[in-house]
Order: sequence, then C-alpha cells, then structure tokens
Amino acid sequence: MPIRTGRAFLDSLRDDRQIWIDGERVTNVVTDRRFAAAAQSVADLYDMQHEPALLERMTYRAPGSGDRVGLSFIQPHSIDDLIRRREMVKIWMDATCGMFGRSPDFLNITLTGFASAHQAFGRFADNLWNYYVYARENDIVMTHTLVNPQVDRSRPVEQQDKDLAARIVKETDAGIVVTGARMVSTLCAYANDIWVMPSTYLANTPEAAPYAFGFCIPVATPGLRFICRPSVVHLEAASPMDYPLSSRLDETDGMVVFDNVLVPWERVFIHRDAEMCNGLYNRTGAMPHVMHQFSTKNLAKAEFMMGLGFAVAKSTNIDQHLHVQNMLAELIQFTEFCRACLRASEADAAPNAQRVITPAAMPLWTVRMMFPKMFVRACEIIQTLGAGGLVSVPSFTETGSTVWPDVERYFQAANADSRSRIRLFRLAFDAAVSSFAGRQQLYERYYSGDPVRLAGSLYSLYDRNEYMQRISQLLDSLEARSAAI
Repeated sequence: MPIRTGRAFLDSLRDDRQIWIDGERVTNVVTDRRFAAAAQSVADLYDMQHEPALLERMTYRAPGSGDRVGLSFIQPHSIDDLIRRREMVKIWMDATCGMFGRSPDFLNITLTGFASAHQAFGRFADNLWNYYVYARENDIVMTHTLVNPQVDRSRPVEQQDKDLAARIVKETDAGIVVTGARMVSTLCAYANDIWVMPSTYLANTPEAAPYAFGFCIPVATPGLRFICRPSVVHLEAASPMDYPLSSRLDETDGMVVFDNVLVPWERVFIHRDAEMCNGLYNRTGAMPHVMHQFSTKNLAKAEFMMGLGFAVAKSTNIDQHLHVQNMLAELIQFTEFCRACLRASEADAAPNAQRVITPAAMPLWTVRMMFPKMFVRACEIIQTLGAGGLVSVPSFTETGSTVWPDVERYFQAANADSRSRIRLFRLAFDAAVSSFAGRQQLYERYYSGDPVRLAGSLYSLYDRNEYMQRISQLLDSLEARSAAI
C-alpha cells in the first residue's frame, strides 16, 4: 500500500477503540468535538504527502515494493539522506508550528532506528523487522507508552505494594497476556497501533521479569482502553480564532489500561528480558535518530515563537526599545542554537555497525537538555511583549458584533488595524498563556524523560577524561614555569 490520504487515515479511526474522556466513551473520534479538529490536522499532514510540489520532498520509493512511502521511514545511508529526512520532518513541523510533537514521523523514525539494528532484539529480531516493513508499507499512525503509573516513586516497580503497572501475567500458544497500566500515551485517540516499550531501568531479577517486555498492537485490541485527560479545546469558544492552536492541535494524552490483553507472538519484540530493556535506545543507536527528529520539532517551534515575538512587538512599535530588542534577540538565539546543533549532528554523522548513517549524538543531547528552558522563556517573553494587551484582547467574534465600532477604534495598534491585532494577540495568548500553552511547557519538560535522570545520563555518557587531562597538563605546566622563575 502506498502513502495514505487524509481520508484513508480518518476512515481507519472508525473502529472499536476504547477512548474514554470526561466520564464517557467516545464512539467516533473523527466527529467528537474534543477530537475532530486534531484528527483533521493529522489528516492534513497525510494529504501533504500527495501534493505534487511536496511528493519528492516527503516520500521515497520503498525497497522491494517500489511504492511511495513516507520519508520518515528511510534508513539513511548518506548524510544527504539524513538531511532529506530532516527537511521532510520540518515540513510537517512547520505546518503545526512545532506544537504537535508526537506527529506520526516521531515514532516512524523511532521504529526505523530500532529496525536499523533489529539484530539486537535476538530471537525477536524478525518480528521487529517485519513490523517495521508493515508500518512503512501501510503508513500507519502509532502512539506509544513507556512509563509506569506514578504510585510509589521511591521504589522500583517490582517492589511496590500496589501492583498496578502493566506486566506479563501469563503466556499462551497465541502470545503473551498483559494486565495493568502505563502512561502517557500521547496521540492515542488518533493512532492505529500502540508501541509499548521499556524506558526506566529494570533490575535483572525474576521479580522484575514480568515488567520487561516490548510489543506493538492495534489500539482497538480487545481489553485495551485509554483514559484521557480533559481536552484543552475550548468547546464554548465563540470563534476558533480565539484559540487558533488549541482548537486544532490538542494531541491528547491518556493512561493505557491493559485488561488481560493478548499480544500475539509475532508482535512481541522483548519478552521477560530486563537486560535487553536496559539501555536499548543507546545500544541500538536509535536514540540519536529520535533526538534528530525532535530537535527538528524544536527548531520549528523556536522559529514560530520567534516570528510571533517579532509580530507582537512590531504591532505596537515596542521593537524600537532596546530592552525589547534584547528579548527578541533571545528568541533569535534559541532558534539559531537549534539550527546549529542540528547541522552539527549531520556534519559529524557516521555509519553505525549496520552502515546506517547516524547523527552525532552530543549536539542533539544539548538541544534535548536546553530546549525545555528555552521554550518556557519564550512563553515568558511573549507574555511580556503582549503585556496587558493579552489580558484584554476580546473574542474574534467582536469583529462582527454590534460593538464593532468601539472595537475597531480602541483595539487598533500603531502597525495593525483592530481585526489584525485581535487575530495576532489571540494567537499569542494561545501560544503563551492558555491551558494549551501550559500543557506545551509541561510536555517540553518531560516528553523525552525525567530531566534530572537525563542530566545524569549525559554526564555519564560524556567523555570527560580528555578535558580533565588538559587541566592536569595545564597545572603541570604552570607549576614548572613557576619553579623556573
């Protein structure tokens, strides 16, 4: 099957999936007001693959079938392939202002990274490879879940009093049976399959073995259900333009409940193997590819926030002030930092053991650790630039109300008429102040892991000896010089 259309994607969501929100089960995410706009946003991304001007930039011919498939599935064999894939991701990220972090390309690239080193999965290597080919050839959307429920975070999962985390409860001829829960499944309402893989460290003990697994199954599998947080879509908004981002880009996050879910053996990638789970992303070389994808997302997001800052400041002429230029310069720095790190990772890319070109990890680790702080600061800058104007900006519907003469007169700015200013400031409010903006900040803090543990991992991975040697050599040289005086 070649690349899907948006319509084919939407049709694929009409199944028996169990999506629960606000105390009720959603019967059709395509038409439910809490989900419909975001479902259409994903459909729009799929349709972009079919635009004649974008076809070569977003797809490639799959080995074997020769069908057009998404470039996010390519296994790069040259730096040009890596750049081409990044440019494809950037097209999708620009279309969503970098605010749709779990768009389909994220897990496509993650899966492809694993498939590039599928031999690491031992006796399940063929399962992993076959699933990669299936996902590529069917152009599916995947959600994922990695983390156990927050119950007693002071103890490892196998020692907790309340046995709530997803675990293997038995094996049958047909497959493994899983019961319990996982979090956080972003994009679950719009996915075809769910990717369940390890994340946190597991002890290599018999007690921890039931929690050591990896697999991928359809979201409509019997016994599988998703309990979602309330939507950030403002259902009572007078106009979609009042919340132009949250009205169409709420990815949805949910807790995944496994109620004696049967996972067929052919969809199992890891089975009761803590040693395989631990360090899987770095061992397979998948993590640099994942970081390359989300660093591209970060670049698009930084560019969007920078452009928004420029526009807000220009509208009221505050960009004439030096202290405002200082804040705008911060947004420029955030953007160019992400761009430079991405290019550095590509310039220093090298083949892995399977001859797949892998981006250099350290520049991407730097983006991974720094961008959450940058985005929070970007929101603060937009809030500061908009100031009271963000608090008082009315609904876009006022442009057609009976008080329009007042609105037209009093809501204009030095470089924007009232209608233009209301549109701009409603966008700025949604990007930096609203509940959508709050979720985006929380997402940036934790979407790639616990920042404290990540910092510890970075410290452990970094080659420190060379730099400490330089300090020792400098001290030896200074001591020698001082003795000669």
